Amino acid sequence: MATATRRTSGSSSGSGSKGFGKLILGLLLVLMIIGASVAATYFFLQKSGFLNSAMAEGAEIHTPPSAPLPAPIFAPLEPFTVTLRDERTTRILYVAITLRLVDQASRDTISEYMPEVRDRVLRLLSVQNPTYVQTPEGREQLVQDLTRLLQRPYLPQPRGPEISAVLFTAFVVQ
Repeated sequence: MATATRRTSGSSSGSGSKGFGKLILGLLLVLMIIGASVAATYFFLQKSGFLNSAMAEGAEIHTPPSAPLPAPIFAPLEPFTVTLRDERTTRILYVAITLRLVDQASRDTISEYMPEVRDRVLRLLSVQNPTYVQTPEGREQLVQDLTRLLQRPYLPQPRGPEISAVLFTAFVVQ
């Protein structure tokens, strides 16, 4: 009986080590499959050029600028109040405008010719339709019209200021 007991305890310990060995072998097999999958994915992405372009895009985003960016040049205009008329009503437009300029020479031109700048803006604002100017499309059209109008030369200057943006800092229609 003692012999049978030894065999039983010996056989259970042997089956335990076989189960543990199978577990280790299974884990190694899973790790090898995962590693092969990652390596194959990397190989195909690098071969297709996708990985290189993605890395290049990432590098472009994270590279610091080599030279400091120039400060923006703004020219705020005093607010405008204009009466707008359509076939049925009369409304009041209150608008504050700031011009973003390309260079200091453009800013100097705007400052030097400010009475003419304001006159041009007032004339354009006074002919606006109060309903249309309240829509996003109407405001965008107004920005384009103001840009074209204010970039025209101020006599006797041969060229007008370069305006990169017309910004509304206040816009109220009552």
